[in-house]
Amino acid sequence: MSAIARKKYFAGIAVAAMTAFPLAACSSSSDSAESTDSSASADSSSSESEAPPAPVAEITALTGVDTAVALDTGFTDALESLGLTPGVVGDGALTDGSLVFPITGGNVSVFTPGEVSPYVIGQVQHEGSGFSLTAGDTTVEITDLNVDPGASRVYADVSVNGEVAASSAYVFTLNGSTLMPLQTEGDTAILEGTEVSISPVAADLLNSTFATDAVTSDLLVGVATITVNTTSGDDGN
Repeated sequence: MSAIARKKYFAGIAVAAMTAFPLAACSSSSDSAESTDSSASADSSSSESEAPPAPVAEITALTGVDTAVALDTGFTDALESLGLTPGVVGDGALTDGSLVFPITGGNVSVFTPGEVSPYVIGQVQHEGSGFSLTAGDTTVEITDLNVDPGASRVYADVSVNGEVAASSAYVFTLNGSTLMPLQTEGDTAILEGTEVSISPVAADLLNSTFATDAVTSDLLVGVATITVNTTSGDDGN
Protein backbone atom coordinates (compact mmCIF):
# COMPACT_ATOMS: atom_id res chain seq x y z
CA MET A 1 0.00 0.00 0.00
CA SER A 2 1.44 3.40 -0.96
CA ALA A 3 1.98 6.13 1.64
CA ILE A 4 -0.81 8.25 0.14
CA ALA A 5 -3.28 5.37 0.04
CA ARG A 6 -2.38 4.37 3.59
CA LYS A 7 -2.91 7.91 4.83
CA LYS A 8 -6.34 8.15 3.21
CA TYR A 9 -7.25 4.70 4.55
CA PHE A 10 -6.51 5.46 8.18
CA ALA A 11 -7.75 9.05 8.03
CA GLY A 12 -11.09 7.70 6.83
CA ILE A 13 -11.18 5.32 9.77
CA ALA A 14 -10.40 8.17 12.16
CA VAL A 15 -13.39 10.12 10.87
CA ALA A 16 -15.76 7.24 11.45
CA ALA A 17 -14.25 6.31 14.78
CA MET A 18 -14.61 9.71 16.40
CA THR A 19 -18.07 10.75 15.25
CA ALA A 20 -19.47 8.74 18.16
CA PHE A 21 -22.78 7.92 16.47
CA PRO A 22 -24.32 4.49 17.12
CA LEU A 23 -26.83 3.63 14.36
CA ALA A 24 -30.23 2.14 15.12
CA ALA A 25 -30.73 -1.25 13.53
CA CYS A 26 -33.10 -1.34 10.56
CA SER A 27 -35.80 -4.00 10.40
CA SER A 28 -38.44 -5.05 7.88
CA SER A 29 -42.07 -4.14 8.46
CA SER A 30 -44.44 -6.80 9.82
CA ASP A 31 -46.73 -6.43 6.81
CA SER A 32 -43.91 -7.22 4.45
CA ALA A 33 -42.87 -10.21 6.55
CA GLU A 34 -46.41 -11.61 6.60
CA SER A 35 -46.77 -11.34 2.82
CA THR A 36 -43.47 -13.09 2.12
CA ASP A 37 -43.36 -15.91 4.67
CA SER A 38 -41.75 -18.48 2.38
CA SER A 39 -39.22 -15.98 1.06
CA ALA A 40 -38.38 -14.81 4.58
CA SER A 41 -37.83 -18.39 5.69
CA ALA A 42 -35.46 -18.97 2.80
CA ASP A 43 -33.60 -15.75 3.57
CA SER A 44 -33.37 -16.75 7.22
CA SER A 45 -31.91 -20.13 6.37
CA SER A 46 -29.45 -18.49 4.01
CA SER A 47 -28.39 -15.85 6.55
CA GLU A 48 -27.76 -18.49 9.20
CA SER A 49 -25.18 -20.11 6.94
CA GLU A 50 -23.47 -16.83 6.07
CA ALA A 51 -20.40 -15.60 7.95
CA PRO A 52 -20.79 -12.51 10.18
CA PRO A 53 -20.14 -9.19 8.40
CA ALA A 54 -16.48 -8.29 8.21
CA PRO A 55 -15.26 -4.76 8.98
CA VAL A 56 -14.62 -2.58 5.95
CA ALA A 57 -11.58 -1.14 7.72
CA GLU A 58 -9.90 -1.25 11.10
CA ILE A 59 -7.01 0.11 13.15
CA THR A 60 -5.81 -2.64 15.46
CA ALA A 61 -3.36 -0.47 17.39
CA LEU A 62 -4.04 3.23 17.80
CA THR A 63 -1.03 5.45 18.47
CA GLY A 64 -1.02 9.11 19.70
CA VAL A 65 -1.56 11.95 19.57
CA ASP A 66 -4.10 13.43 22.03
CA THR A 67 -7.64 14.45 22.92
CA ALA A 68 -8.13 18.06 23.98
CA VAL A 69 -11.36 19.40 25.51
CA ALA A 70 -11.83 23.18 25.32
CA LEU A 71 -13.73 23.89 28.53
CA ASP A 72 -17.10 25.59 28.13
CA THR A 73 -17.56 28.80 30.13
CA GLY A 74 -20.78 27.39 31.57
CA PHE A 75 -18.79 24.50 33.02
CA THR A 76 -15.99 26.66 34.42
CA ASP A 77 -18.55 29.09 35.88
CA ALA A 78 -20.31 26.16 37.55
CA LEU A 79 -17.02 24.97 39.05
CA GLU A 80 -16.32 28.45 40.38
CA SER A 81 -19.77 28.76 41.92
CA LEU A 82 -19.27 25.44 43.70
CA GLY A 83 -15.79 26.39 44.89
CA LEU A 84 -14.20 23.61 42.83
CA THR A 85 -10.70 24.02 41.49
CA PRO A 86 -9.76 21.99 38.40
CA GLY A 87 -6.36 20.38 38.02
CA VAL A 88 -4.59 17.66 36.07
CA VAL A 89 -3.29 14.19 36.91
CA GLY A 90 -0.31 12.33 35.46
CA ASP A 91 0.36 13.22 31.86
CA GLY A 92 -2.74 15.40 31.59
CA ALA A 93 -2.34 19.11 30.90
CA LEU A 94 -4.49 22.22 31.30
CA THR A 95 -3.39 24.59 28.55
CA ASP A 96 -5.14 27.73 27.28
CA GLY A 97 -8.44 26.65 28.75
CA SER A 98 -8.27 23.09 27.40
CA LEU A 99 -7.76 19.78 29.17
CA VAL A 100 -5.36 17.65 27.10
CA PHE A 101 -4.95 13.88 27.41
CA PRO A 102 -2.39 11.88 25.36
CA ILE A 103 -3.80 8.93 23.38
CA THR A 104 -1.97 5.81 24.53
CA GLY A 105 -3.70 2.99 22.65
CA GLY A 106 -6.91 1.35 21.59
CA ASN A 107 -8.46 -0.06 18.47
CA VAL A 108 -11.27 0.71 16.05
CA SER A 109 -13.29 -1.41 13.62
CA VAL A 110 -15.69 0.12 11.07
CA PHE A 111 -18.51 -1.86 9.43
CA THR A 112 -20.86 -0.99 6.58
CA PRO A 113 -23.68 1.19 8.01
CA GLY A 114 -26.84 -0.90 8.29
CA GLU A 115 -25.04 -4.26 8.47
CA VAL A 116 -24.00 -3.91 12.10
CA SER A 117 -25.34 -1.63 14.82
CA PRO A 118 -23.40 0.27 16.03
CA TYR A 119 -21.25 0.29 12.92
CA VAL A 120 -18.18 1.70 14.73
CA ILE A 121 -16.77 -0.27 17.65
CA GLY A 122 -13.57 -0.08 19.64
CA GLN A 123 -11.92 2.15 22.18
CA VAL A 124 -9.55 5.12 22.39
CA GLN A 125 -7.44 4.94 25.52
CA HIS A 126 -5.78 7.71 27.54
CA GLU A 127 -3.95 5.80 30.26
CA GLY A 128 -1.75 7.60 32.77
CA SER A 129 -3.55 10.94 32.59
CA GLY A 130 -6.68 12.65 33.85
CA PHE A 131 -8.01 15.64 35.72
CA SER A 132 -9.05 16.54 39.25
CA LEU A 133 -11.62 18.66 41.07
CA THR A 134 -10.77 19.95 44.52
CA ALA A 135 -12.82 21.70 47.22
CA GLY A 136 -11.30 22.17 50.65
CA ASP A 137 -9.70 18.88 51.72
CA THR A 138 -11.62 16.79 49.17
CA THR A 139 -10.12 15.92 45.79
CA VAL A 140 -11.79 13.84 43.10
CA GLU A 141 -9.53 12.42 40.38
CA ILE A 142 -10.90 11.13 37.05
CA THR A 143 -8.21 9.18 35.22
CA ASP A 144 -7.47 6.66 32.45
CA LEU A 145 -10.25 7.90 30.18
CA ASN A 146 -11.48 5.39 27.61
CA VAL A 147 -13.63 6.61 24.70
CA ASP A 148 -16.22 4.12 23.41
CA PRO A 149 -17.35 5.49 20.01
CA GLY A 150 -20.05 2.85 19.57
CA ALA A 151 -21.80 3.80 22.81
CA SER A 152 -21.04 7.55 22.59
CA ARG A 153 -19.63 7.33 26.11
CA VAL A 154 -16.38 7.96 27.97
CA TYR A 155 -15.43 5.68 30.85
CA ALA A 156 -12.81 6.39 33.52
CA ASP A 157 -11.53 5.45 36.96
CA VAL A 158 -12.65 7.74 39.77
CA SER A 159 -10.98 8.20 43.15
CA VAL A 160 -11.74 10.42 46.14
CA ASN A 161 -8.74 11.48 48.25
CA GLY A 162 -6.75 8.60 46.82
CA GLU A 163 -9.40 5.95 47.50
CA VAL A 164 -11.04 4.21 44.52
CA ALA A 165 -14.67 5.29 44.21
CA ALA A 166 -15.46 3.64 40.86
CA SER A 167 -13.63 1.74 38.15
CA SER A 168 -14.46 2.18 34.46
CA ALA A 169 -17.36 4.46 35.41
CA TYR A 170 -19.49 6.14 32.74
CA VAL A 171 -18.36 9.75 33.22
CA PHE A 172 -19.08 11.61 29.97
CA THR A 173 -21.60 11.53 27.13
CA LEU A 174 -20.49 12.36 23.58
CA ASN A 175 -22.49 14.20 20.92
CA GLY A 176 -20.91 13.96 17.47
CA SER A 177 -23.64 15.87 15.62
CA THR A 178 -21.51 19.02 15.92
CA LEU A 179 -18.39 17.42 14.43
CA MET A 180 -16.59 19.54 11.83
CA PRO A 181 -15.10 18.16 8.58
CA LEU A 182 -11.85 16.26 8.87
CA GLN A 183 -8.61 18.23 8.76
CA THR A 184 -5.29 16.59 7.91
CA GLU A 185 -1.81 17.82 8.77
CA GLY A 186 1.08 15.62 7.72
CA ASP A 187 0.61 12.19 9.27
CA THR A 188 -2.25 13.24 11.56
CA ALA A 189 -6.00 13.60 11.25
CA ILE A 190 -7.81 16.22 13.32
CA LEU A 191 -11.46 15.98 14.30
CA GLU A 192 -12.97 18.95 16.10
CA GLY A 193 -16.45 19.65 17.40
CA THR A 194 -17.70 16.65 19.41
CA GLU A 195 -19.51 17.93 22.51
CA VAL A 196 -18.59 16.38 25.87
CA SER A 197 -21.18 16.44 28.66
CA ILE A 198 -21.38 15.20 32.25
CA SER A 199 -23.07 11.81 32.49
CA PRO A 200 -25.86 11.03 34.99
CA VAL A 201 -23.44 8.72 36.80
CA ALA A 202 -20.77 11.42 37.17
CA ALA A 203 -23.34 14.04 38.20
CA ASP A 204 -24.61 11.83 41.04
CA LEU A 205 -21.08 10.99 42.17
CA LEU A 206 -19.90 14.61 42.21
CA ASN A 207 -23.06 15.83 43.96
CA SER A 208 -22.75 13.22 46.71
CA THR A 209 -19.01 13.80 47.14
CA PHE A 210 -19.21 17.59 47.36
CA ALA A 211 -22.58 17.68 49.17
CA THR A 212 -24.46 19.62 46.50
CA ASP A 213 -27.18 19.16 43.91
CA ALA A 214 -25.82 21.76 41.49
CA VAL A 215 -24.01 19.36 39.13
CA THR A 216 -26.61 18.49 36.52
CA SER A 217 -26.67 15.61 34.10
CA ASP A 218 -25.80 16.67 30.54
CA LEU A 219 -23.93 19.78 31.74
CA LEU A 220 -21.72 20.71 28.79
CA VAL A 221 -18.06 20.29 29.76
CA GLY A 222 -16.62 21.47 26.46
CA VAL A 223 -15.81 20.64 22.86
CA ALA A 224 -13.28 17.98 21.94
CA THR A 225 -10.49 18.13 19.38
CA ILE A 226 -9.11 14.67 18.68
CA THR A 227 -5.78 14.37 16.92
CA VAL A 228 -4.73 10.89 15.82
CA ASN A 229 -1.91 9.33 13.85
CA THR A 230 -3.13 8.17 10.46
CA THR A 231 -1.06 4.99 10.59
CA SER A 232 -1.64 2.00 12.82
CA GLY A 233 0.96 1.05 15.37
CA ASP A 234 1.35 -2.38 13.77
CA ASP A 235 0.96 -1.31 10.14
CA GLY A 236 3.73 -2.80 8.11
CA ASN A 237 2.17 -2.68 4.63
